[in-house]
Amino acid sequence: MSDGPDELREAARRVREMAYAPYSNFKVGAALRTGAGRVVSGCNVENVAYPEGTCAEAGAIAAMVAGGETELTAIYVVADAPAPVPPCGGCRQKIAEFAGPDAVVTMATLAGDERAMSVAELLPGAFGKGHMEGA
Repeated sequence: MSDGPDELREAARRVREMAYAPYSNFKVGAALRTGAGRVVSGCNVENVAYPEGTCAEAGAIAAMVAGGETELTAIYVVADAPAPVPPCGGCRQKIAEFAGPDAVVTMATLAGDERAMSVAELLPGAFGKGHMEGA
Protein backbone atom coordinates (compact mmCIF):
# COMPACT_ATOMS: atom_id res chain seq x y z
CA MET A 1 0.00 0.00 0.00
CA SER A 2 1.34 3.44 -0.95
CA ASP A 3 1.12 6.34 1.47
CA GLY A 4 1.63 9.06 -1.16
CA PRO A 5 -0.82 10.95 -3.34
CA ASP A 6 0.20 9.01 -6.49
CA GLU A 7 -2.12 6.11 -5.68
CA LEU A 8 -5.06 8.48 -5.14
CA ARG A 9 -4.18 10.45 -8.29
CA GLU A 10 -4.14 7.34 -10.46
CA ALA A 11 -7.34 5.91 -8.95
CA ALA A 12 -9.18 9.22 -9.45
CA ARG A 13 -8.01 9.49 -13.06
CA ARG A 14 -9.07 5.90 -13.80
CA VAL A 15 -12.54 6.22 -12.28
CA ARG A 16 -13.09 9.58 -13.99
CA GLU A 17 -13.19 7.69 -17.28
CA MET A 18 -16.18 5.72 -15.96
CA ALA A 19 -18.23 8.85 -15.17
CA TYR A 20 -21.72 9.04 -16.63
CA ALA A 21 -21.95 12.63 -17.88
CA PRO A 22 -23.99 12.64 -21.11
CA TYR A 23 -25.57 16.04 -20.39
CA SER A 24 -22.67 18.18 -19.23
CA ASN A 25 -19.79 16.10 -20.65
CA PHE A 26 -17.94 17.15 -17.49
CA LYS A 27 -16.42 13.97 -16.05
CA VAL A 28 -15.09 14.04 -12.49
CA GLY A 29 -13.24 11.35 -10.57
CA ALA A 30 -12.53 11.16 -6.85
CA ALA A 31 -10.42 8.77 -4.82
CA LEU A 32 -10.08 8.78 -1.06
CA ARG A 33 -7.94 7.03 1.48
CA THR A 34 -9.82 5.52 4.40
CA GLY A 35 -8.66 5.47 8.00
CA ALA A 36 -7.63 1.85 7.45
CA GLY A 37 -5.54 2.84 4.42
CA ARG A 38 -7.81 1.51 1.65
CA VAL A 39 -8.31 3.52 -1.53
CA VAL A 40 -11.95 3.96 -2.56
CA SER A 41 -13.09 5.82 -5.66
CA GLY A 42 -16.21 7.32 -7.20
CA CYS A 43 -17.27 9.26 -10.29
CA ASN A 44 -20.04 11.67 -11.09
CA VAL A 45 -23.30 10.18 -12.33
CA GLU A 46 -25.72 12.52 -14.07
CA ASN A 47 -29.44 12.10 -14.54
CA VAL A 48 -31.81 13.56 -17.13
CA ALA A 49 -33.59 15.22 -14.18
CA TYR A 50 -30.46 17.35 -14.03
CA PRO A 51 -30.10 18.31 -10.37
CA GLU A 52 -30.59 14.69 -9.29
CA GLY A 53 -27.07 13.54 -10.21
CA THR A 54 -24.36 12.36 -7.83
CA CYS A 55 -20.99 14.04 -7.44
CA ALA A 56 -17.78 12.01 -7.62
CA GLU A 57 -16.88 12.86 -4.02
CA ALA A 58 -20.29 11.70 -2.78
CA GLY A 59 -19.93 8.48 -4.76
CA ALA A 60 -16.53 7.73 -3.23
CA ILE A 61 -17.83 8.46 0.27
CA ALA A 62 -20.87 6.23 -0.27
CA ALA A 63 -18.59 3.41 -1.47
CA MET A 64 -16.40 3.87 1.62
CA VAL A 65 -19.38 3.63 3.96
CA ALA A 66 -20.78 0.64 2.03
CA GLY A 67 -17.38 -0.99 2.57
CA GLY A 68 -17.75 -0.61 6.33
CA GLU A 69 -15.58 2.43 7.00
CA THR A 70 -16.48 5.93 8.17
CA GLU A 71 -13.18 7.81 8.19
CA LEU A 72 -11.28 9.37 5.32
CA THR A 73 -7.80 10.82 5.69
CA ALA A 74 -7.30 12.30 2.20
CA ILE A 75 -9.28 12.79 -0.99
CA TYR A 76 -8.17 13.59 -4.53
CA VAL A 77 -10.59 15.08 -7.10
CA VAL A 78 -9.78 15.45 -10.80
CA ALA A 79 -11.60 16.99 -13.76
CA ASP A 80 -10.74 18.21 -17.25
CA ALA A 81 -10.86 21.90 -16.44
CA PRO A 82 -8.56 24.93 -16.88
CA ALA A 83 -8.00 25.11 -13.09
CA PRO A 84 -8.45 22.64 -10.22
CA VAL A 85 -12.17 22.28 -9.46
CA PRO A 86 -13.18 22.48 -5.79
CA PRO A 87 -15.90 20.23 -4.37
CA CYS A 88 -19.38 21.75 -4.33
CA GLY A 89 -20.79 22.97 -1.01
CA GLY A 90 -22.72 19.76 -0.37
CA CYS A 91 -19.64 17.62 -0.97
CA ARG A 92 -17.55 19.85 1.29
CA GLN A 93 -20.02 19.09 4.07
CA LYS A 94 -19.97 15.37 3.22
CA ILE A 95 -16.16 15.33 3.32
CA ALA A 96 -16.17 17.18 6.67
CA GLU A 97 -18.56 14.56 8.09
CA PHE A 98 -15.98 11.80 7.62
CA ALA A 99 -12.64 13.64 7.75
CA GLY A 100 -10.75 15.51 10.41
CA PRO A 101 -9.98 19.20 9.91
CA ASP A 102 -6.39 18.40 8.87
CA ALA A 103 -7.31 15.83 6.19
CA VAL A 104 -5.97 16.86 2.80
CA VAL A 105 -8.26 17.60 -0.14
CA THR A 106 -6.35 17.74 -3.43
CA MET A 107 -8.09 19.26 -6.44
CA ALA A 108 -6.53 18.63 -9.85
CA THR A 109 -6.79 19.03 -13.60
CA LEU A 110 -5.99 16.40 -16.21
CA ALA A 111 -3.07 18.62 -17.24
CA GLY A 112 -1.50 18.05 -13.82
CA ASP A 113 -2.26 21.33 -12.04
CA GLU A 114 -2.95 20.52 -8.38
CA ARG A 115 -4.08 22.50 -5.36
CA ALA A 116 -4.15 20.94 -1.88
CA MET A 117 -6.06 22.29 1.11
CA SER A 118 -7.07 20.98 4.50
CA VAL A 119 -10.73 20.28 5.19
CA ALA A 120 -10.69 23.21 7.65
CA GLU A 121 -9.45 25.53 4.88
CA LEU A 122 -11.97 24.16 2.39
CA LEU A 123 -14.96 24.51 4.74
CA PRO A 124 -14.31 27.02 7.52
CA GLY A 125 -17.01 27.08 10.15
CA ALA A 126 -18.29 23.64 9.15
CA PHE A 127 -21.55 22.45 10.65
CA GLY A 128 -20.57 19.51 12.86
CA LYS A 129 -21.83 16.96 15.34
CA GLY A 130 -21.25 19.39 18.18
CA HIS A 131 -23.96 21.64 16.78
CA MET A 132 -26.48 18.87 17.36
CA GLU A 133 -25.84 18.59 21.12
CA GLY A 134 -29.02 19.23 23.06
CA ALA A 135 -31.22 18.57 20.03
